[in-house]
Amino acid sequence: MHILMMSEVIKNFPKQFKYRPKIEGGKLKKYKKFLVCGMGGSPQSAHVLKSVMPNLDLTIHKDYGMPAGDWRRTLVVVVSYSGNTEESISALEEAKKQELPIAIIAVGGKLIELAKTYQIPYIQIPDTGIQPRSATGFLFLALLKVMKLNDLIKDSKTLSKTLQPAASEQTGRDLAEKIRSTVPVVYASTANFPLAYMWKIKLNETGKTPAFYNIFPELNHNEMTGFDIKDATKQLSDKFHFIFLKDQEDHPQVQKRFEVTKRLYQDRGLPVEVIELSGTNRLERIFTSLLLADWTSLYRAQGYGLESEQVPMVEEFKKLIA
Repeated sequence: MHILMMSEVIKNFPKQFKYRPKIEGGKLKKYKKFLVCGMGGSPQSAHVLKSVMPNLDLTIHKDYGMPAGDWRRTLVVVVSYSGNTEESISALEEAKKQELPIAIIAVGGKLIELAKTYQIPYIQIPDTGIQPRSATGFLFLALLKVMKLNDLIKDSKTLSKTLQPAASEQTGRDLAEKIRSTVPVVYASTANFPLAYMWKIKLNETGKTPAFYNIFPELNHNEMTGFDIKDATKQLSDKFHFIFLKDQEDHPQVQKRFEVTKRLYQDRGLPVEVIELSGTNRLERIFTSLLLADWTSLYRAQGYGLESEQVPMVEEFKKLIA
């Protein structure tokens, strides 16, 4: 994709929340426990959901097969944007072998074929040609549909109007310039772990550069000490630039940790950018932040003269392990 086209993908993101997913291939009962199986950008919608509904009995599995445990009363949701992810297909086959309740979410590919063959309920999301990391809206709504979380579906519909991608484009461009020639490290609270993780993914996949993340308060017990710069280690820290995703709803002690860590890092010459989450509700704050991550990553790639949309190394890897 040309950079202008990637820009259009970001600008059109709110339209995804106009999508009305439909369950095909059979009926689904209402479940209280869920296991989402997927890789890469495909299961990120489940991380968002876990952040919005922390008390939901939801487990996310990113590997081959099924995790150990008794999943008999759990809906196994197999998610693969392409429908051809081998780990997701492996999870489906193992869940079927265990005779577990299953739902499938994909654009097409082998998973949709298997859903039809095995008569498993599925949602076939629109094939708009975008990458999985850019399809979080479609995947999020499909996930809510199979889980029958109707109230959250209703709340999500408003995002098609309230999200304003253009409003954060210049901020993203400016942030990309600030972190140019450095390796970004994204920090957030445990509650906002999905945000930090998805920022990292976008900086990797769209920005085409190394990026890392960690969470408060855990990082104050280990990672932080790696940046207690001395003359002998200064050269190891010179390339890092920190992005703090700050949320006014975080625990007061976590907010204090943000401030103290920022001061300690800056005292040691480490650059820190603080991004305040903004929005009228949790969903809006999450997706507004992700749009900023999109813009930052896009302009980071542009700054290096790199193509931002495709992931050639992933495709090369898939061919080598086939």
